[in-house]
Formats: sequence, C-alpha cells, structure tokens
Amino acid sequence: MSELKKRKKRRGLSSFQVIIMSFFGLIMAGTLLLMLPISSAQHVFTPFPEALFTATSATCVTGLIVHDTATYWSFFGQCVIITLIQIGGMGVITIGMAVMRASGMKIGLWHRSTMQDSIAAPHVGGMVRLTGFILKTTVLIELIGALLLLPVFCKDFGILKGIWYSLFHSISAFCNAGFDLMGTREQFSSLTTYGDNIYLNCIIMLLIISGGIGFLVWGDIKANKYRFKRYSLQSKIVLFSTLLLIVLPAVLFFFTEYGNLNMPERIISSFFQSVTTRTAGFNSQDLSQMNESGVAVMIILMLIGGSPGSTAGGMKTVTFAVVFLAAITVFSRRKDVQAFKRRIGDDIVRNAGAVLFMYLSLAFISGVIISRVDNLPLLTCLFETSSGIGTVGLTLGITTKLSMLSKAILMVLMFFGRVGGLTLIYAAVPSSGSTNSRLPLEKISIG
Repeated sequence: MSELKKRKKRRGLSSFQVIIMSFFGLIMAGTLLLMLPISSAQHVFTPFPEALFTATSATCVTGLIVHDTATYWSFFGQCVIITLIQIGGMGVITIGMAVMRASGMKIGLWHRSTMQDSIAAPHVGGMVRLTGFILKTTVLIELIGALLLLPVFCKDFGILKGIWYSLFHSISAFCNAGFDLMGTREQFSSLTTYGDNIYLNCIIMLLIISGGIGFLVWGDIKANKYRFKRYSLQSKIVLFSTLLLIVLPAVLFFFTEYGNLNMPERIISSFFQSVTTRTAGFNSQDLSQMNESGVAVMIILMLIGGSPGSTAGGMKTVTFAVVFLAAITVFSRRKDVQAFKRRIGDDIVRNAGAVLFMYLSLAFISGVIISRVDNLPLLTCLFETSSGIGTVGLTLGITTKLSMLSKAILMVLMFFGRVGGLTLIYAAVPSSGSTNSRLPLEKISIG
C-alpha cells in the first residue's frame, strides 16, 4: 500500500470529505458571527436561517442575498461577509496550507493531495509552491483592482468610505461573488447606478475574468508568457472557451437587448452582462427588463460558470468544452476526442458528461419544486436555481420572497456548485476499486 493510501486510511477521511467539511465549518462559523447584534446595522440578533443563507452565499461566492448588504449589515458584518468571500474564493484548503506553511508545520503528502483535489490540479507535485502563488496572485490583483476603483468611489463616497468600497468590490469581483455595497443608493440595486460608467464597468469585468480563468492558467501565463503553443491543453481550452463565451453572448445581447441605450453604453452593457453572468453576479442594468430569450441565454451561461481551479463556480468551461468536443467527434465520426492536436481521455469525457447531467438535472428539478411551492413562473425559478448552482448571484427579484423550503434548496445548490459535484459524489460514495474483469459487451441504439 502506498504512503498516500496509508495516511488516508489512518486519518479516516478522504480528501474530498475534508474539502466538504472545511467549507461547511466555515459556513457555520460565519453564520454564528452574522447572528450577533454587532453584525447588523440596527444591532439586533439576525435569525439563524437568514444568517445561514448569507454565510452560505458568501462562502460559496454566490451573491444571492435576503438582506441588502450595505444597509442591513454593519461594518463588522460586512467585514465578516468579505472575509467569507475571500476564504471561499481562494478555498479553505488553500488558506489552511498557507497557515501551515507560515507556521513552519510539516506539509505531508496527504495535505498536498487534498490541495490538489481542492483546486483540480493535474499533479500532486508543487502544491506548496502553488499555494504561495495563489496567495500572491490574489493579493496583487485585488490590490490593483482596488487602486483602480479608488477614483470612482472616493469621488462619490469620500476618502474612507471610498477606500472600503474599492477594497470590498475588488475582492467581491475577483472572487466572482457579486456582493455589493450600492444599497446606500438603492437597495438590491447592484451596479445599476453605474451602468453608464464605462471605466468602472471595465475594471469590474477585468477582475471577474482574472478570477474566473483559474490560478493554474495564471501559472501557465507566468511561466510561458506569450508562447501560447507551450501552454498546457487545459490552459488553451480555458482561454479559448472563455473568449468565445464572452464574445458570442455579448453579440447576442447587443442585438436583442439594451435598445434604449446609446452605442457606447449598449456595447459595454452587452459585454458586462456576458462576463458577469458566468458566476460573478453583478448587474449594471435592470434584469427584469430583459426578454425571455436573453434570460434563457443567461441561464445557460450561469450553468457553465468559470474555469477549474478558479474562484468561480458552475460546471466549468472545460466541462462544457469537452462535452461540445465529444459531440463534434461523433458528428465527424472520429474515434477520439481531440483539441489543439491532443487527445482527451475517455475518463475525462465521461466525467464531463456526468457533471453536465448533474447540473442540468439539479437546476431543473429544483426549479420545478420552487415554482410549485411558491407559485412562481418556471423560467424565473430556473433562473434562480441556475444562479444558485452556478454560484452566480443574479436574480429576477424573487430571492427575498421565497419560502424557507425554497431558500434551503438554494443553499444546497450553492454549496453543491462551490464544492463541486464530483467532490460531493466521491466523498459520499466509496470507490468500488479497480478490477480487470468486464461484463459482456452488447450494443444498443442511440438517437
């Protein structure tokens, strides 16, 4: 038995179970803090269900809220929320590894394997170095984002408040959380009051994209610079699919939405909606004014989400790309799924199909249940459940009106979307073990 297997057996927990427990523990700690009177602006106890929903949304970097962040929560409460967002975005395991490294504790093979599973890294080697890279990259990008946002928020809210707003929104955008402090102008308004501010929209979009492409891709960019051919297959797929998923929906939104805006605002709003829909959760325009076709496209984008090893949720761009490539393989009657002159393994294709099935099934079934329980339009409920499982945070305005059962469903979806479907399944279902025996083969008809 290998050293890694011995340690896993001795500890009694798999790395997937540790990941789930760490996120659950963070959520409960955040819930208890948010329940305290010091966390609310009115210094009252926040009911457990409301604090739990907020803590779950923040830890899972979603952005769905039952209380306006700016007006209901005190400065302390907002600090708790942004801390949950920061830890949830980078990953509890990443923070734990960083603390162990800083304190001089020995980081064993089991810890490295858990870190590998938490960020979907291809190899267990280099996990300690990668942890440091993640922390440095996160702090650097968030500080740059905050500095770039300072001119806007300091002008509108003063120096001290402007600094806090800049830091809060930079962290929220990079972690793809979607929490905002714009409720001081209009509750639950997100960034709609800045819909015509092209500068701020561009900064927020760049932060969202930076957090959404993943730390593994940033590592590839750092190592290989502009030599795209040297990038790993995953980095190539992430960058190419991200570009397509930004440009194509933006073109669609431009021609089908925002007809009342002038040309510059229409262009920036189309791109902003395309970027933020894949797990970020900010909105610069009123979503209730969008037509059903636009809402349907947003549902698809929310389910796809960001990329593996990023601060974003969803089924991931690579999953969507692999399923798409598998379909192309069938249509072209090729034997292997290929991309950038490389073959993708059958096990990866099967995993991608399973993840796609899980996300579609859970979003649809949950949407139907919420629609039935709260007597709401199905499309609106599907938008809400897709936003939850994709850890997006966008809403058509029904979150605060939902019953406790529906909110509980959303919390489960948010947790599922952040931790990952395969992680939950691997944690719950023991491995059947490898075997060389196979059942007899028999063909069936498809299509």
